[in-house]
Parts: sequence; structure tokens; C-alpha cells
Amino acid sequence: MEFIQLIKNRYSVRAFKPDLIDDDSLEYILGASCLAPTAANRQPFQLIVIHTNGRQEELRKIYDKPWFTQAPIVICAVGFPTKAWTRIDNKNYMDVDVAIAMDHLILAASELNIGTCWVAAFDPIAARKVLNIPDDAEPIVFTPLGYPADQPKRKIRKSLDEIVLYEKM
Repeated sequence: MEFIQLIKNRYSVRAFKPDLIDDDSLEYILGASCLAPTAANRQPFQLIVIHTNGRQEELRKIYDKPWFTQAPIVICAVGFPTKAWTRIDNKNYMDVDVAIAMDHLILAASELNIGTCWVAAFDPIAARKVLNIPDDAEPIVFTPLGYPADQPKRKIRKSLDEIVLYEKM
């Protein structure tokens, strides 16, 4: 599939089939995140792979939408602020690095017709408790990982003229 078509096909899935994801597909998807460029190549993140079967109730403490635990897997991207590169003005690039890695993961899943949904509106305190995340780490984003049981809705995006500037603001 052409890359631009892959981007166009990807959408936020909010209904999942119970079908399991095979180990080779999961490894391919996770491997894509490791290839993501990060500031100074520090890769200040880890991914927690959570099998949802039998854990739906505790996972709903993190994000209370039924579709969140419909997928057979949920992935949490965790960042480590002290391991991330910091720019001269003290801008820490952990969030950027995690976002790029998660985007690679999401696009790799989409290539295999496996659905995802970027979830940032979760309860970080519950996430820390349920997933035993240490104090030096920060849960940044979740995504369910499963085969879609819904259809994409029409995407509305700004035009290039609204987004792209040349030379100066």
C-alpha cells in the first residue's frame, strides 16, 4: 500500500472484534515503534502490552469507555523524562519522542488492518496503580489494538493553505 493511502485509511476505531492478534503481527507493530526517530536517539519510552481478557474491569478504571477493552490488547506508551533529550531552553522532548513512536506503531497496525485509537483522556493515577508504573515514568498515551468492528467516518482536515506557511509566520 502506498504510504499516503495508508495515512488516509487509518482512523480512530471505537468498536473491536474479539479476534486475537497473532504474535508475528504484534511483533511487527511493536517493532515499528522502535524504528521511530527520537531526539538524540535516546528512545526515552517503553511500551506496556496489556491483554484485556479477564482484565476489563480494572482497565476501565484507566479509561471508562466500553470499546477501550473490547480489543484483545491495549498498549500504554510510558515516557521517562530524565532519559529524554532536553533543548537549550529546557524543553524536554519526551512527549514528542513518545508521540512519534506511537504514531509509527499505529501506522504499522493500520497497514495490517488492525485498528487503534489514540487515547489521552485517561486517568493517570489509575494507570500508575493498575500498571505498576514507577514514579520516574509517566504514562503518556494508550491505544487499543484489535480488528475493527466499525467503519471509518468522514475525515475533516484543514487545508494546506490553513496549515502551511513559507519563510515566516
